[in-house]
Amino acid sequence: MTRWPAGASRKCDDGMPTIKILPHPEYCPDGTEIRADPGTSICEALIEHDIEIEHACEMSCACTTCHVVVRQGFGSLGEMDEAEEDLLDRAWGLEPTSRLSCQAILSQQDVTIEIPKYSINQVKEVKR
Repeated sequence: MTRWPAGASRKCDDGMPTIKILPHPEYCPDGTEIRADPGTSICEALIEHDIEIEHACEMSCACTTCHVVVRQGFGSLGEMDEAEEDLLDRAWGLEPTSRLSCQAILSQQDVTIEIPKYSINQVKEVKR
């Protein structure tokens, strides 16, 4: 497992992409960078590196709790299917480069992601 603080980027030529996670107050307060095998979903990589992003449907593309915004490297991720597109319409804080992290499959290119401040579950909890 390779994990560095956000400012300590290290470049390797082993074919593993780096995922830069921008700071999030709950999941990754200081931001960080992790590495994962190509073919791994962003959600799997985050969880494997102890960044406990929500994934209420157990990564089956049935909710939006693992929504992330891809700030860099969006085009390098596996193609989005219709089911993901339909679900994203319900995500809190939707942006043109939003993806469900359970469906965003890494290639060999580095990506930068931002985990939105709230998920749809958290928004509902706040309203109670």
